[in-house]
Amino acid sequence: MGPPSIPPSGPPSPAAPLATPLPSPRDPGGRYRVCLVCLGNICRSPMAETVLRASLAAAGLAEAVTVDSSGTGDWHVGEPMYPQARQALARHGYDGSTHRARQFDASWLGQRDLFLAMDASNLATLRRLADPADRDRIRLFGEVGGLGERGEIPDPYGGNEADFGYVLDLLGAAAPVIAARLAQLLGRPGAPA
Repeated sequence: MGPPSIPPSGPPSPAAPLATPLPSPRDPGGRYRVCLVCLGNICRSPMAETVLRASLAAAGLAEAVTVDSSGTGDWHVGEPMYPQARQALARHGYDGSTHRARQFDASWLGQRDLFLAMDASNLATLRRLADPADRDRIRLFGEVGGLGERGEIPDPYGGNEADFGYVLDLLGAAAPVIAARLAQLLGRPGAPA
């Protein structure tokens, strides 16, 4: 993979109208389960996992929603988060030191409530693996997070500090929107009216 084609750092574009409603919980009495998916599970999806967990905690949903991440490929299984991804998180007060990369397992499609892919390629891979009944549970992270219809989070792998900062800006803009939508879906206090 060559360096990414990422726009210059700066604030993300204003939030777009929200996507279709989130899928209901498979187990209404249990925790809502969200899996974030990118290519290798060393940059985007673990960064998103860390940022989304913080947004869920801030929204009072830490005990109501479980978040994990994985990659569609197996190249990095067992490896820690990419150093530049960890450093970008650390610059904003997040800790990504315990992450270890995992490969997505198709059996998870019937076990989680929502899958948030980082880009259209990851989305297509997941939807190919899913039964038709589960395809609505597979969305783009940025689309659900109000970043627009395209909703892709660019891959910063091989990029510079600014590329990782830009991705973190996108994740930071989308994660609170996702947390608010989950609060509303789960009927939690503080959910937007």
